[in-house]
Amino acid sequence: MPSASAGPNSSRYSQLRPCPRIWRQGGGGSTGTGTTPPSLSPSPSASFSSSLALFPHAPAIGAPRCGCARARPEPRPLPHAPPPAPPPPPVLAPNRQIPQPTRVSLLLLGGSAATMIGQRTLLSFFGTAPARKRSRSPEPGGDEEVAGAATKKAKAEGSEAGAASPLSPEQLERIRRNKEAALQRLADRNVPPGFGESWRRQLAKEFSKPYFMELMAFVAEERKRHTVYPPPEQVFTWTQMCDIRDVKVVILGQDPYHGPNQAHGLCFSVQKPVPPPPSLENIYKELSNDIEDFTHPGHGDLTGWAKQGVLLLNAVLTVRAHQATSHKEKGWEQFTDVVVSWLNKNLDGVVFMLWGAYAQKKGSSIDRKRHHVLQTVHPSPLSVNRGFFGCRHFSKTNELLKKSGKKPIDWRAL
Repeated sequence: MPSASAGPNSSRYSQLRPCPRIWRQGGGGSTGTGTTPPSLSPSPSASFSSSLALFPHAPAIGAPRCGCARARPEPRPLPHAPPPAPPPPPVLAPNRQIPQPTRVSLLLLGGSAATMIGQRTLLSFFGTAPARKRSRSPEPGGDEEVAGAATKKAKAEGSEAGAASPLSPEQLERIRRNKEAALQRLADRNVPPGFGESWRRQLAKEFSKPYFMELMAFVAEERKRHTVYPPPEQVFTWTQMCDIRDVKVVILGQDPYHGPNQAHGLCFSVQKPVPPPPSLENIYKELSNDIEDFTHPGHGDLTGWAKQGVLLLNAVLTVRAHQATSHKEKGWEQFTDVVVSWLNKNLDGVVFMLWGAYAQKKGSSIDRKRHHVLQTVHPSPLSVNRGFFGCRHFSKTNELLKKSGKKPIDWRAL
C-alpha cells in the first residue's frame, strides 16, 4: 500500500491502516475501486496532525466503524493514576474588570473562582435579585424637608443672635415677675378652701403637683361615701391662726380625732363644748405642774396657743369617722413633710416638741444646730407615765424662746 505523501506528519499518518472492507465497497477515494486510499490534501492532514498533538490518546479519525480487529483499541487510563489537577484560577490585573461572559464562567467553576468574586455560591444565582440602591433624586417631599431644615437653621441662628445681645436687667426682672405671676395664677386654681394667705404664698407649688391633686380627689370621693373629719373649711385651720413666719413652737401629732365635733384642724385640740380627750387631759396635768398659775380651762380648744405662734400640726389632716388612721399614706404625710421642711430651712430658733415615736421620726430631719428639739413619749394614757409627766417641756420652751429673743408663750391663754 502506498504511504500518504502530503504534509509534514505523513509518517504518523502512514501508521494508520484503513479497513479493506470499506475500500472494497467503493467507499474510499475518487476511483471507487481497489484498496489504495485516496491521497489527502494538505489542509486535512495539517488539521489531523494538530488534533493528534492536542489529543495524543484519542482514537484515530480514520478508524473504521465496523468493529474491525485491525482498528487501534482505545487507550485506557492507568488503574492508580491520580485525577487531573484543576486549572489554576486566572490572575487578574489590578483595576481590571472581567467581561460578563468570563465572569459567569468563573462563577460556575465554584471553589476558588467563586471566592474571588464576592464570596457567592451557586445557589445565589437562583434567588431573587438583590435590591439596588436607588439614586437620590429630587422628590416632592424633599423640598419640604429642605425648607423645614432651613427654617430650623434660621431659628437657631436667631436664638444665637439673641444670646449674643442679652436683655437689660429691667427686662429680665419684668420677665421673672411675669413668670411668677403666671405660676401663681395657675396654683390659685387648686388652692383648697380655708388655706391661710401667707402659707399659700410659700406652699402654692405643692397644689399643682400630681400627688396633691390625687389627694384632693381622694378626700372629695371619701366625703361622697363616708363621713370625714374635720369639715372641709377646718382642715387647714392651722394656717389661719398666724403668719407662717411668726411660728415659734411646733407640736406634731399623728391624725385627727375621729369622733363627732372633735377635730377642727389643730392637733390635740377639740371644739367647744366637747370635753377634752384623755391625751389632752394629761397635757393639762403636766401644765399644772410645770407652769405657775395654770388652771384647767374647762374645754379642749387650743386656739389661744395657735394664735401666739404655736403650730399644732397633725401628720395626716383628715380621717374617716370612727376609723382611726383610715387616711394614712394617701398623700398627707408628703404634704406635711413639706411644711416642716419649709420651717426648718426658712426660720431660726423654732422649738419642736416631738411626743412619741411617730412625731420623732417625722422630725428626724430637723437641723438641731439651727432649732431646738424637745422629745418625750406620747401623752396617751398608755405611755404618759413613762416620761411625759415631769418632762417640763412648756417651761423649757419659754426659756429657749427668751434666749432667742422671742416672746414666750402664755400657756394659760385658752
